[in-house]
Amino acid sequence: LTGLDLPVTTERWLFVAFFLAFAIKAPMFPVHTWLPDAAEQAPAGTSTLLVGVLDKVGTFGMLTLCLPLFPNASRWAAPVVIVLAVVSILYGALLAIGQKDLMRLIAYTSVSHFGFIVLGIFAFTSTAVSGSSFYMVNHGLSTGALFLLAGFLVARRGSQQIADFGGLQKVTPVLAGTFLVVGLSALSLPGLSTFVSEFLVLVGTFARNEAAALVSVVAVVLAALYVLLTYQRVFTGPVRDELATAPDLSGRERWVVAPLIGLMLVLGFYPAPALDLVREPAVTTVDQVGAGDLPTTTTAVATDEGNDK
Repeated sequence: LTGLDLPVTTERWLFVAFFLAFAIKAPMFPVHTWLPDAAEQAPAGTSTLLVGVLDKVGTFGMLTLCLPLFPNASRWAAPVVIVLAVVSILYGALLAIGQKDLMRLIAYTSVSHFGFIVLGIFAFTSTAVSGSSFYMVNHGLSTGALFLLAGFLVARRGSQQIADFGGLQKVTPVLAGTFLVVGLSALSLPGLSTFVSEFLVLVGTFARNEAAALVSVVAVVLAALYVLLTYQRVFTGPVRDELATAPDLSGRERWVVAPLIGLMLVLGFYPAPALDLVREPAVTTVDQVGAGDLPTTTTAVATDEGNDK
């Protein structure tokens, strides 16, 4: 269906319909409101599947349907979409900081992360699109692991309220350390896979829209706040009486989380296999949109190295 000669108005209406459906599924501001409620009410396993896997249908649909099927309309709508993406990034991060329910907090971090993914898609540079594609994978790893660990915590305390926890690092050190590593991945710490994808999105976006990239960088600080403050409230301080005998991670629970952390580390230090898979499709997508790819610092360095060889 790519390459259809659609009337301008028809193409724009079709784009809006497709984009709205995918934006709800993603979710991104302002059609995100179903996700925190769903995450709060659903079992941890359901939230893990929903946010870690199924929500990628939204951004994958934007990338593989909205852009190639409606290239002119995509360029027409890009300025508004980028504004909504930046709002999602900051709005989700700010609301995550203020949450009292652990599951809702993680859900709002997803709103912020999906803002980064949408921003990269509509920046129309191959670097940003590659970063967005890789971000979909990394978000599934980090946020999926966060929901699993939150489920382990809820099972031990019987509550999702952050105020009901405290001092767990003295009682369950392995659970505390695992949560910290996964949380650092969610805030895109260098050495973990999410950093690579977020860096590519920001660099690729900066080549097209400096203002959007610069404003989005603020979310890096906000992410540190919502992750580290949550760790402080849940795991540090005096041990609550109700948690004094809480068991540490069992063997089965460790086997569940260990592969996810392993992938975060491997793809953080050696992301080339994943990036090689998304680089060519990203170039093709940008060409289909017809926005004209823009060189970035990272791609320029890679090109120079290739020429030298």
